[in-house]
Amino acid sequence: MRVRIALAQIAATPEPTANLHLVREAVASAALRGASLVVLPEATMCCFGVPLHPVAEPLDGPWATAVRKAAVEAGVTVVVGMFTPADGTRVRNTLLVTGPGLDAAYDKIHLFDAYGFTESRTVAAGDEPLVVTVDGVGVGVSTCYDIRFPGLYQALADRGAQVSVVAASWGAGPGKVEQWQVLARARALDSTTFVAACGQADPASVGAAPRGGAPSGIGCSLVVSPLGEVLDSLGDAPGLLVVDVDPDEVATARAAVPVLANRRF
Repeated sequence: MRVRIALAQIAATPEPTANLHLVREAVASAALRGASLVVLPEATMCCFGVPLHPVAEPLDGPWATAVRKAAVEAGVTVVVGMFTPADGTRVRNTLLVTGPGLDAAYDKIHLFDAYGFTESRTVAAGDEPLVVTVDGVGVGVSTCYDIRFPGLYQALADRGAQVSVVAASWGAGPGKVEQWQVLARARALDSTTFVAACGQADPASVGAAPRGGAPSGIGCSLVVSPLGEVLDSLGDAPGLLVVDVDPDEVATARAAVPVLANRRF
């Protein structure tokens, strides 16, 4: 049985209400195209480059509640990036995973203290991987910088993931598009899962400027097979990428290349 995944590559603004409108549009469009899983980027609630503590809301707050309503009304599972309160003035970089009969959340484990950006100054790290079930398929979730850590994706596979979702707001710079693409393919091979990687669109594609040197997105969302083949991808502008994946291909890949079974460390 195939599962239809939609990656909604958007360009988030600093305004949660405006971004909620983008979420509703994306969810409705994906549902019309028959998707059962809709993935939006990291920081969909509010783009990076502005203070996050004032916009953070708990998981039972109005922003997340509105996303839940949209997911249930459309009959789809939605993965979307938001910010929830943490200690002091820090927030958690959270993925809300919600739909009919499902309500979960993942807090980004690996914080982006790299390339001169220090996410840990304003964000508190999570510590627990998350795998949920969508239409009988195990779906693991991860956020942006997580993609550089293969152990997380093997842990998701150990917990039953057949699809690994990545929601990102990838930083621009020399070689960064190529790194994003290579890392998505490598994590698929490490875990023998499909990788569905959804990033923020490049702000320049909608006439906006990056904010304060923050990682604001490069686009280039893609879906990768368990053997590392890019099945489809987007450019740098907003768009909706819809791809059907066959979970049986995961078992076939693991029989051919049993990297999980053959691990020694």
